[in-house]
Amino acid sequence: MPAMWRYMRPDASRVWKNPEAVRRLSRYRDIIDKKRWAKYLLAKDVCCEADLSAPTEDLWEQHRVLSEEHEEYMQTVDEEGIDFRRDELDGPSLLAIKAELAHRILQSCHFCERKCGVDRTKDETGWCKLDSDSRVSSYFLHSGEEAPLVPSGTIFFASCCFGCVFCQNEDISTNPKAGRVVTAQQLANIAEHLYQDGALNINYVGGDPIPNTHTIIESMLYQLSNVTQLWNSNLYCSMETMKLLSDVIDVWLPDFKYGNNECGRRLSGVTEYFDIVSRNHKIAYEHGEVIVRHLVMPNHVECCTIPILEWIAENMPNCLVNIMGQYRPEHKVRRNPQEYPDISRRVSQSELKRAFEKADELGIVYGPVS
Repeated sequence: MPAMWRYMRPDASRVWKNPEAVRRLSRYRDIIDKKRWAKYLLAKDVCCEADLSAPTEDLWEQHRVLSEEHEEYMQTVDEEGIDFRRDELDGPSLLAIKAELAHRILQSCHFCERKCGVDRTKDETGWCKLDSDSRVSSYFLHSGEEAPLVPSGTIFFASCCFGCVFCQNEDISTNPKAGRVVTAQQLANIAEHLYQDGALNINYVGGDPIPNTHTIIESMLYQLSNVTQLWNSNLYCSMETMKLLSDVIDVWLPDFKYGNNECGRRLSGVTEYFDIVSRNHKIAYEHGEVIVRHLVMPNHVECCTIPILEWIAENMPNCLVNIMGQYRPEHKVRRNPQEYPDISRRVSQSELKRAFEKADELGIVYGPVS
């Protein structure tokens, strides 16, 4: 019988008695226990003699070299358990180069795969309607996330790069002016405050954090605490964004919504959904620990749930999966159910049972949200 891992609330600590949770989130657990260092801190300690004003292609080449060095350095630090901090740095760190490259992407924005190409530094806006400012709608210690993540220091950003017709967070995702503008320093202060209050991770969410990548990465230059950085996203990132994130994100909490491109186009307004998001899931899996979220939707078990579970079993065998059954018709579906008859009701128990049985058949370690 395949191992099953069900999220437990409110005593989240019980999950660490499960050997599968410990094995699949071992580095995260070690950061909590102060046995290892968060990746973003290690990225501060990998440096070179590059000039941050160098041409973009030169900075990307330096980024490639330092990213490889960072991987080796992290393995050494993890294995030897040494203090990573040096007294002096000889030049810009890998993290500083990431921050510079992120701000350059902002000038022809392609953080997400829509690749609008607008200059957000000049108040031009693309699909997400965000200029260069990042807005935080709320932040707090969240007790409703997956058990290993609780309490999670969640930071909700305004706007999103998706247009899900069933969005359950539309007040944030569809309003680029939600919340207040934060600088990178202020975002770092929020993260440090959450950590001091007991957060086990800093959880960047929304809306979606993707359009705010520049502020998030720059904020890590000002953060000091050894705390897990967690990317909670639809993962419709460009390759450049994934390169920037892969050396600094410890745990990934991505949505995997659709098992094909057509459902992504019709229900979220994005092209090549499965191709792009499956690519990014593999990159995340190769560079960190992953809990995949999949929301089971009515009439989409065969076209979406089953293909996703089969793909995960083949490509990400050591990740955890949260199979979620709390779909409800919201946003455009609630207002105009006749336009979306396939998802105008809640998911049935038989549909959830089919999903769980398929996960068991594939040996996927999963846990429904209670």
